[in-house]
Amino acid sequence: MSHLGVQLLSLAAFGALALAMERHQQDVFGRALAPGRTRALRAAGWLALAAALALAVRGQGWSLGLVAWSGHITAAAGIVFVGLVVIARRRARR
Repeated sequence: MSHLGVQLLSLAAFGALALAMERHQQDVFGRALAPGRTRALRAAGWLALAAALALAVRGQGWSLGLVAWSGHITAAAGIVFVGLVVIARRRARR
């Protein structure tokens, strides 16, 4: 199993899911995105999470793969959260 691959897919997934929320769109882009783009981001996020799960399970089996996937998505969610906080604080200073 490629831990790097699972982590990168998880980061992309949570980034897409975060950007599918209007609040985060306002923070990052300064405006809300079109509804079609929002739906595409949400779908891409869920697909990337499923792909990360498949990669983890394929590499280590269901028992250890699920544990590894859980750890990777937790870390990815934390990284995306911190990134969004940093972006919001920088935007607030301007």
